[in-house]
Amino acid sequence: MNLDVLYEPYVLSDKQLDFYGKNSFIKIKEVLSPKIIDYFNTVISAKVDEMNTQTLPLEKRDTYGKAFLQIFNLWTQDERIRELLFSKRLAQLASDLMKVDGVRMYHDQALFKEGGGGITPWHVDQYYWPLTTDKTITAWIPLQAVPLQMGPLEFAAGSQHIKTGRDLSIGDESETIIGKKLRLTNCPKIVEPFDVGEISFHSGWIFHRAGANSTQQTRKVMTIIYMDKDMILKKPENDGQLNDWNTWCPNVEIGNVIDSPLNPVLFDRTSDNYS
Repeated sequence: MNLDVLYEPYVLSDKQLDFYGKNSFIKIKEVLSPKIIDYFNTVISAKVDEMNTQTLPLEKRDTYGKAFLQIFNLWTQDERIRELLFSKRLAQLASDLMKVDGVRMYHDQALFKEGGGGITPWHVDQYYWPLTTDKTITAWIPLQAVPLQMGPLEFAAGSQHIKTGRDLSIGDESETIIGKKLRLTNCPKIVEPFDVGEISFHSGWIFHRAGANSTQQTRKVMTIIYMDKDMILKKPENDGQLNDWNTWCPNVEIGNVIDSPLNPVLFDRTSDNYS
């Protein structure tokens, strides 16, 4: 498999950069080819099957458990998967959208919503992250086309400025309270299918959710969470942030740049160049 495209630039238009700056999310078509997506679908699916420890049937799980199977930091488990997760093309896109000089890995996670799986409730990701700034972004990489029936991401465009609900972990309460707040705002709710090779990027503070998967096919998605390469660790404000500090930023001291072995720099504009 020729993976050279993972190391080639993808130039964003001013219109795309402005869209992300206003709405805090963007969907970008044809970032990767169908052939490459199919290759990583096979490789990642096998690793998720190997690492999955969920044994409860769907009907016996809570809302969060019904939303998806979740496997973390696959880059540390498989060299082939690492090639995707360390892609300079994707890291450069993350840097350009956030308008920073470079990005580090925060962590990655596979999110597999099983056939018949439930909703992913409204939430913000950065509730869980002990990070000092909002210079964070998640690449959401479907490993197949995602029609509406499979539960693609839904974004509340521009909701990064809303404070209500930022203190809620993902679950039934966040779905109810954030959903009610969003109905009272003028933030458009954007939910669209994903083509093969289409990738979305969203910031840590934008409200987003996903519908149920009403098909019999698993919705397979790989995600990469990037942060500014100069991100500073802050004092955790909840149990989730404390867990993330210990899990994803081991041995980093509060007030220091998050440069542990689990947080390598994936793109640095001052030193990286494309041949």
